[in-house]
Amino acid sequence: MSVLSRSAPVGPPTPVPPTPVPPAPGYHGAVSEFKRRLIEATLHQVQGNRTHAARALGLQRTYLLRLIRDLGVAAPPPPPRRGRGNGATPLR
Repeated sequence: MSVLSRSAPVGPPTPVPPTPVPPAPGYHGAVSEFKRRLIEATLHQVQGNRTHAARALGLQRTYLLRLIRDLGVAAPPPPPRRGRGNGATPLR
């Protein structure tokens, strides 16, 4: 009997859900945790407006978005955009 005939059936791999990575211990972990909490508190103060949060923190908006993603910030969804309505131009 060969090894292949005794092995488990081959099929599609079972997906493994990603697990959150805990912050690194020590100085860098503490700094990351401080940044995450500061960003969360600021976003809460400005009702989730990321542009206003970036301005309040003295950061570029794109850098704030990167930090939100990289640090796993529990950010509220951005507020709906105000503007020109649905974007359609009126017919004359």
